[in-house]
Amino acid sequence: MSLSRLRWVPLLALAALLSITAARAAGPTITLTVDATQAPTKVLRTHMTMPVKPGPLTLYYPKWIPGEHEPSGPVGNVAGLKFSAVGENIPWRRDSIDMFAFHVDIPKGASTLDADFEYLEPGAGGFSAGASATAKLLVLSWNQNVLYPGGDLAQDITFKATLKLPQGWKFGTALPVANQSSDQIEFQPVSLDRLVDSPVISGEYYRVVDVTPPGEPIHHEIDMAADSEAALDMSPQLQQDFVNLVAETGKLFGTRHYRDYHFLLTLSNHVAHFGLEHHESNDSRTGEDIFSSPRGRRGVGGLLSHEFVHSWNGKFRRPQSLSTPYYDAPEITDMLWVYEGLTDYLGNLLAARCGLWTPQEYRDELASVAASLGPGRPGRTWRPLQDTADAIPLMSFSRGWGNWRRGADYYEEGNLLWLEVNTTIHQLTHGQKSLDDFCRMFHGGPNNGPELKPYTFEDLVSTLNQVAPYDWAGFFHTRLTSTSPEAPVGGIEAGGWKVEFNDKPPRGEGEGGAGGGGGGGRGFGNTLYSVGLALTPTGDVADSIHDGPAYRAGITPGMTVVAVNGRKYTAELLKQAIDDAVKDTAPIELLVLNDDYYKTCAVDYHGGERYPHLVRDESKPDLLDEIIKPLAAGH
Repeated sequence: MSLSRLRWVPLLALAALLSITAARAAGPTITLTVDATQAPTKVLRTHMTMPVKPGPLTLYYPKWIPGEHEPSGPVGNVAGLKFSAVGENIPWRRDSIDMFAFHVDIPKGASTLDADFEYLEPGAGGFSAGASATAKLLVLSWNQNVLYPGGDLAQDITFKATLKLPQGWKFGTALPVANQSSDQIEFQPVSLDRLVDSPVISGEYYRVVDVTPPGEPIHHEIDMAADSEAALDMSPQLQQDFVNLVAETGKLFGTRHYRDYHFLLTLSNHVAHFGLEHHESNDSRTGEDIFSSPRGRRGVGGLLSHEFVHSWNGKFRRPQSLSTPYYDAPEITDMLWVYEGLTDYLGNLLAARCGLWTPQEYRDELASVAASLGPGRPGRTWRPLQDTADAIPLMSFSRGWGNWRRGADYYEEGNLLWLEVNTTIHQLTHGQKSLDDFCRMFHGGPNNGPELKPYTFEDLVSTLNQVAPYDWAGFFHTRLTSTSPEAPVGGIEAGGWKVEFNDKPPRGEGEGGAGGGGGGGRGFGNTLYSVGLALTPTGDVADSIHDGPAYRAGITPGMTVVAVNGRKYTAELLKQAIDDAVKDTAPIELLVLNDDYYKTCAVDYHGGERYPHLVRDESKPDLLDEIIKPLAAGH
């Protein structure tokens, strides 16, 4: 898609928002009580009371949830919906077009409307529509438990919220508390957009870790809930690294845009795993054993760094096209290569600067990303980066074929894009400036608490030109519309490194599985860049590289590899077969199960194991390692 779309769509959205804003009046104040005392049985009960006038009224269930980039509000989990006024039940009708809208007729004499419903916690799903409760904990996303009247902006509707928790459970949230009595918490009145932006983590096993750097005036903490007491055992060294992360963000951006900040970290194998940004907190969920697993430090470090960066890039500065005034207005996702791509780059950069990642782990991640977008992503030859952002609200993430149809590649490819922006600034200014200067200029300003400052493509280009004059519009246009089969590694190469493959897995990789990562190209794996298969530990084909050796042999996603050269499949056996094939002209025979049918596939591959690495290019300065050094105090 050409950048002309990036220019006019945000302007239309801005004009519509300004028109609505000019005409708006103060919205209603709604009382909300969420009874989560039955959270262990996966049932939450909502009661709302709102002021009304007689006549037709439309109420909406939040549809477009900020940060999820799609109409993902879990309205299908709502049950037992009832409305009442003046002591009588009121019939309702769901809108025949917008399934998130409910129509009621308010009777004469009514001045308030009561709404009651249950939210049934799902067993599957993603983001806030995913599993959020176990027998020992709950992550409450307020958007699951509210209705709001049409005609008012989210920022103009006030909610007075109360939460009831199971006996003895503790909680953490960025929402200011007005009063707490036993297991009932009354929060201070806030606008609907601030309510939805402030989830609550709670549980029987709960711990707060202070990560405020010395001398930092704004409080930062990690609020953890887990399915066991042992899971909360964060080491002092990891805690110090998170203190360093907070300090490094202050040096990078030069300011903060929140009153205090809460990392809400859920440790459970029974909730959906993801990270979702909020302005004064983040909702990050991972496995119960993250602190004890070999690669847990790297995983939790990258997750929390990414979501923390979003407080500046995504919440404070947000593309105009993603800054909708209420939750039934569609988002236009064309600039996710900034919203998510820049965040992915800065999150990894900060993870390295603060010590959560080693320099080698940072380089390994870049090598993995570059490999996944080169030989691991042939879909780049037909689908440009811009389209991965444009079409994401319609894309399903069902299993398989990710390498060919592509998915949310604006994360990984955006990472490489912004690394190249950084190295280009270094070159243009002869090392006098970097992307850090852009961050302080673009994301800076006074700390007025959580606020939104939308931007357009022109704003982005203008700020970059203030840092280093250049044809930035042309720079982005070329990379956003490219259908080159090669990964965009200009930033890696300008940084003094190059991507190479050899038969040595990076440290911590390659043990215990022949599969690749993510069902479509991410991760190292023993077979992804050799025979072209991403396999689960049990041999299920998560992905098959389009036109790769296994694909040409007839192996595609959804099949299962059950035998290697006549023997029952194991990851080690397939690894050995790949090694042996280097000295043998015979193909590797894989017996696969396709639905109910077995077939033998001859994989003609003799190149041995292949893993991506970054290798120094000694003809150039090592700018990459220079970029990830911690910033000097006061920088």
